[in-house]
Amino acid sequence: MTSAAALITATALLTAPAKADDATIQKWIDSEFQPSTLSKADQLKELQWYEKAAQPFKGMEINIVSETITTHEYESRTLAKAFSEITGIKLKHDLIQEGDVVEKLQTQMQSGKNVYDGWINDSDLIGTHFRYGQTIALSDYMTAEGKDVTSPTLDVKDFIGTSFTTGPDKKMYQLPDQQFANLYWFRYDWFTNPDYKAKFKAKYGYDLGVPVNWSAYEDIAEFFTNDIKEINGVKVYGHMDYGKKDPSLGWRFTDAWLSMAGNGDKGLPNGLPVDEWGIRMEGCRPVGSSVERGGDTNGPAAVYSIAKYLDWMKKYAPPQAQGMTFSESGPVPAQGNIAQQMFWYTAFTADMVKPGLAVMNADGTPKWRMAPSPHGSYWKEGMKLGYQDVGSGTLLKSTPADRRKAAWLYLQFITSKTVSLKKSHVGLTFIRESDIWDKSFTERAPKLGGLVEFYRSPARVQWSPTGNNIPDYPKLAQLWWQNIGDASSGAKTPQQAMDSLAAAQDSVLERLERSKVQGECGPKLNKKETAEFWYNKSAKDGNIAPQRKLANEKPKGETVDYDTLIKSWPATPPQKRASN
Repeated sequence: MTSAAALITATALLTAPAKADDATIQKWIDSEFQPSTLSKADQLKELQWYEKAAQPFKGMEINIVSETITTHEYESRTLAKAFSEITGIKLKHDLIQEGDVVEKLQTQMQSGKNVYDGWINDSDLIGTHFRYGQTIALSDYMTAEGKDVTSPTLDVKDFIGTSFTTGPDKKMYQLPDQQFANLYWFRYDWFTNPDYKAKFKAKYGYDLGVPVNWSAYEDIAEFFTNDIKEINGVKVYGHMDYGKKDPSLGWRFTDAWLSMAGNGDKGLPNGLPVDEWGIRMEGCRPVGSSVERGGDTNGPAAVYSIAKYLDWMKKYAPPQAQGMTFSESGPVPAQGNIAQQMFWYTAFTADMVKPGLAVMNADGTPKWRMAPSPHGSYWKEGMKLGYQDVGSGTLLKSTPADRRKAAWLYLQFITSKTVSLKKSHVGLTFIRESDIWDKSFTERAPKLGGLVEFYRSPARVQWSPTGNNIPDYPKLAQLWWQNIGDASSGAKTPQQAMDSLAAAQDSVLERLERSKVQGECGPKLNKKETAEFWYNKSAKDGNIAPQRKLANEKPKGETVDYDTLIKSWPATPPQKRASN
């Protein structure tokens, strides 16, 4: 070898990125990434791919942001460190409040300046992402610009939430990273008490069990609050909620409360043409929120939902609930004096199964269970039945291409089959079908109060996030807590509050229409008509919303036995059912 050649070779060795030691990868596989749906040999292959794909970005400092929940804390504390050690990319994963994530996302979209390289934000913004043209369509990115940094083992079809992150153009804009649903929670030990069951049957004429409709929920709330009254010397309540006029009150309602009542049209993941926010969309264009424009935000079903919310909190919840925020009310059921809760996030599961809680048995099994939510009197078969939060990886066009590629590697890594099963056990926020059906969750299911059974059930598809009808989630979402807060405080009646909300939403839609910034899928408001016009049109078109006011908003209560319900659901994975 000539001296010149030797010098070139030495220089190349000095400047070439160092390869991660397979021992480092193996250390993470053995010490942290168990259990996994992959064998250790396949985990090694998958992580070796990440190490190789990351070589061009070695030494870069990449910034990711998400809201603060248990799953993201695990990512920030553990998975970011693993990713950095394996790839050589210096990954910083910031945790901030949900509202701050949205605010910073808006800042980058409006200014064009790179605030974060990658985002994990709720798929509730799907309508915003696909209309403003500033978000990378991942389905395009994975086959073109980002092909060289898209994992061959990503297996998008294994994700259970991609329908929520897909726009009307059929392109996927976000990659699901965590999911949790808003379900019904109840004290299984109290509901199976023979004495309570006999007293309930004698009074109401049907069995105490999981309520199928709101009438039964109301009867059960009345029964525990005013008939049972005390259990073991402790005052008990048949309901729990929160009512302080605060931004968190907005989630209480945009997170599909109106759909549970029966607002909107049939359709999954969201009603069409009218969704659960009461906004009508024709084609890809939002055309109105108020009933006079064909929407349903201030229709009878929506007003009924607000009236029931207020009535139940006043009659059946602890007195302090009215002044609580979301975070303040969350721990209350674990204290042991709440019989049931209609609006309960499965993200609380990890905090509700801690040893020593009043709602836990000595053997580590819960005294409570979760089940599908009951529906209101306006609800029809084929409608969505509740909300599912889907925090999702998102890339913006304003991020430099190389930084975007490095961020995309991390967003895939934290959802990869190598790590997703362990992450699911830590945060209990499933994203992959293969994880849900893993034997480790079959074994753990008895200690999780019905979470695994729900996610394995066909019922889960009726729980979905905010969808494509919402053209600007940040602008519209903030209107909810302000207007419904007026009803919660007593300043306005439910009808007045929803009239104000519908008018405010139409005003935002009108401003977006005038600005024309959202192009051919931006809002285009319908002209105002009478409510009767829209009632007749819906009937003629074969749609539901807006509905006329029902003569009887409280039909007979209906319940189902929890154990019977669970046994009725499939016990085998869908791929195995399909092959039989």
